Amino acid sequence: MSYGTSNFPVFAATAARRTGLLWLVLSLHGLAIILMGETEVGPLGMAVFVLAWAMMNCLWLALIRRPSVAALISLELLGALTLLSRFKYDKLWMTIDFVDVLIVDQDTSAFLLATFPILRWWIPLVVAATVVAIIVAWRLDYCRVRRRASLAGFSISALALVAVSLSCPTDLREDFIGQSYVSKFARTGVEAIHELSSRGYLEAADDTNGRLTRPASFICHPPRKLPHIILLHDESSFDITVAPGVKVPSGYRRHFQSFDGKERKLVVEGVGGPSWFTEYNVLTGLSVRSFGRFATSVTRIAAGHVHRGLPRLLDQCGYHTFSLYPFYGSFLGSRAFQATTGISNYLDMRDLGTLDFEADNFYFDRAADLIEHERSSGPLFLYVYTVANHFPWDQRLRPERTPDLGNAPDVDEYIRRQGMTAGDYRNLLENLARKFPTDSFLVVRYGDHQPQFGADLIEHSLGKEYLLKQVQASDLRYLTTYYAIDAVNFAPIRCAVPADRLVGGGGCPTRSKLLRTEGNPAEMPWSLLQLRTGIRGQAAESPLNRRGADSRLVGGPPSRDRLLVTN
Repeated sequence: MSYGTSNFPVFAATAARRTGLLWLVLSLHGLAIILMGETEVGPLGMAVFVLAWAMMNCLWLALIRRPSVAALISLELLGALTLLSRFKYDKLWMTIDFVDVLIVDQDTSAFLLATFPILRWWIPLVVAATVVAIIVAWRLDYCRVRRRASLAGFSISALALVAVSLSCPTDLREDFIGQSYVSKFARTGVEAIHELSSRGYLEAADDTNGRLTRPASFICHPPRKLPHIILLHDESSFDITVAPGVKVPSGYRRHFQSFDGKERKLVVEGVGGPSWFTEYNVLTGLSVRSFGRFATSVTRIAAGHVHRGLPRLLDQCGYHTFSLYPFYGSFLGSRAFQATTGISNYLDMRDLGTLDFEADNFYFDRAADLIEHERSSGPLFLYVYTVANHFPWDQRLRPERTPDLGNAPDVDEYIRRQGMTAGDYRNLLENLARKFPTDSFLVVRYGDHQPQFGADLIEHSLGKEYLLKQVQASDLRYLTTYYAIDAVNFAPIRCAVPADRLVGGGGCPTRSKLLRTEGNPAEMPWSLLQLRTGIRGQAAESPLNRRGADSRLVGGPPSRDRLLVTN
């Protein structure tokens, strides 16, 4: 009797402790289910979330054996991933994928801290709170799970996650959708590891029949005084009249005409967002498709490795090269990438003295000021960006410029902002002619991609699933923008070959039919320079791999990838 009486309080305390521990574990798993319900869309995303949650819990159980601590750490990690992905989407309209973790460089860290200064305080506080919570849970959790069972659960969930991810691969455009943060990260992790282990960062081949110009041995022979060159990045711009039923103001299409009255088309590789795809295309003449799943980080990977570039060629012709970038230079390694292609003077928003995007005339005026100060040193190459037409289009910037046309509100706003850019551009040409009557200028401008609503506007009667398939199949209707050529105090040389359509991505014959219809797009930037200025040069030839990348001009981050050769 005394035995039972003396042990009753101990039994009661143990039962209460077990009940409390059970409720703690159930609460943590319940919070994970709530997180899944709030962020994941569709059965596929939810299934991947559950597999990732199970895999993480089993991994931590195999290491520490305590179920409450394992659930707590797993929940903290998924919660942090969701919050950071949401922060990134709010600022950049892109979510975090596994490549962001795989490629962490100084520029990425600098950009995060510059864009989200609150992270300097938020991260230490979260880490401290997490450590305290883990210590408390560690002391309360007396349960132990067998490692063999944990490893079995980890293996099963990991294999299932790999099978699901490879059978239902993500699309690059999913990075621009603010949902399914955990499942997207998990699926891109499987895809990235698979591509990295099988092909490396860059898919290339040594045995090819094509040829590329090798900038290192290029010799410039200009037949006359060279013009200053302005390469103008026209944000999200294309001739929207290709979409049926869209109303535009009078004279709308004049903006897409060159000096000779012709309208010319540019085929790009991004739909509704990735400006840096076309930036990579026009500066290097190469294709982002060579990078497969790593394409969203193409400029970060190419920085310090892809040395082929239009600015580098121009530098050998005596040009002083500049870039006026409207955002942080650390964004996607932009400054380092452009420096690799030959940009000697890079000015980002801090150098330009801005805190946010400005009207296009601001950047045009800065370009004119730069020309005034630097033109005595020789011919100049300026890479200038416009941002007035950057999405979203739910805010009316200058309603007095263009009245409502009767289209959808975002379409009317898009057309209105195109009109703002067109007006500022005409003022730029007039300003150049007035301020520099003895200087000549060649201005090449291009649309970097269609707006997000472009595909739906072109084929509004079709379902979203069909449109997605067409976009994934590189339907040219959704990848075509424009390029135009203008001149001030200068007569451009007529093209020796038809150039009414150029392909921005240089040479991707194994995955795209573009080469068969458009010639050799890998020479696009150089051909614009040569055909329009009359520059002629002598150059050695080097092998062109099947992706349009010169294997002797590309050095690869992963040293084990035999296809990437540093010269």
